[in-house]
Amino acid sequence: MRSNSFVPTFAPARWTRLLLKSLGPGVITGAADDDPSGIATYSVAGAQLGTKLLWTALLTWPLMAAVQMMCARIGMVTGKGLAGNFSQRFPKWLLRVFVLALLAANTINIAADLAGMADAAEMLSGVKAHFFVVVFALLISWATVRLRYHQIANVLKWLVLVLFAYPITAFVVGADWGQVVRDTLVPPMPHTRDEWSMLVAILGTTISPYLFFWQASEEVEEEKAAGLNSLSQRRGATAIELQLRKMDVGVGTFFSNAVMFFIILTTAITLNRHGITHIETTRQAAEALRPLAGKFAATLFTAGIVGVGFLAIPTLAGSAAYAFAETLGWRQGLDKKLKQARAFYTLILLSTGVGVALDFVGINPVKALYWTAVINGLLAPFLLVAILLVASDRKLMQGQPSSPLGWAVVAITTVAMFAAGVAMFVV
Repeated sequence: MRSNSFVPTFAPARWTRLLLKSLGPGVITGAADDDPSGIATYSVAGAQLGTKLLWTALLTWPLMAAVQMMCARIGMVTGKGLAGNFSQRFPKWLLRVFVLALLAANTINIAADLAGMADAAEMLSGVKAHFFVVVFALLISWATVRLRYHQIANVLKWLVLVLFAYPITAFVVGADWGQVVRDTLVPPMPHTRDEWSMLVAILGTTISPYLFFWQASEEVEEEKAAGLNSLSQRRGATAIELQLRKMDVGVGTFFSNAVMFFIILTTAITLNRHGITHIETTRQAAEALRPLAGKFAATLFTAGIVGVGFLAIPTLAGSAAYAFAETLGWRQGLDKKLKQARAFYTLILLSTGVGVALDFVGINPVKALYWTAVINGLLAPFLLVAILLVASDRKLMQGQPSSPLGWAVVAITTVAMFAAGVAMFVV
């Protein structure tokens, strides 16, 4: 176990270098949250409700940051992912319900993300979308199996840059910034069932179960990449490591929620303002932008969907595979070769393959992903209760449980998500 007794003071320049070097798991997880399905959910929110839900981006940043940091802390301190820790606190049947629900939701999400990417690529190239569904799935699957964790992580870090397309698009389109500030700082609360279900969907796609599992497992992979291959070597974390990861997670979640804000804003000031309130695909959102915001804005919006899909799909498939591997005792890890972790990689490939099949049977991808976001919003608070119990267990957490403030914020998040879910059914 690593010592936590001495915390040296660093010069600002050295601290900055350490921070830049540490950026990775938090930034990747935050950016993966803005996957094509998330983009579609935010686009639907902006088109249907205008700027009414802009305030949610301000609310979800600290909530998401606290949740992801708690998951990161669990992975860093215990040396195991979430499912591995859950197995020591909860009945096996309950854990299997969790991971099966995660796999189902993630597979539908993969299908929706592939469809969104393919539609965007068709708009940019003129080639039929089904061709791109297969090509993107094969390319992502090959990279996930053939590349090692540090190679995948480095690629994902650079893909984060594609998300800058959305703030740029919002500024290209132009907005009434006075109204934007009012709706952001003075939130109009939802009143109808549709508005409450949209709020649950936004919470479900922002504070999403697959991100919980991915964040913790990614911390374990980071430690393995640093040469800490045994569980005993990975246990514990220094104060500096935890502080740097907190900054990493803070940056990643801020960026994620800023992008969410600008997607809602862009679709609100173009589609909603011109009476286009019913969209069913990300392609419809992008096509509607073209005559209203110009070709450049529409192209930026579309290109961003393709780029972020390459970031999100490995995260979706990988998080379910990690959860299953820890639950069932499989050999696991993106640092291993195919022959060393066959079941782990088989589940990744199977999940991606089923996602492709769903795209060919004619499901409506945006409706599927919207209700997946709602399901995630209903499932997440139950998982958060489990995370809170693990994070406060001094034995599991090697004497380094979550801070009282962090625990309180995640508890508030849990209550808020339960409340929004109940409101969706009773309003």
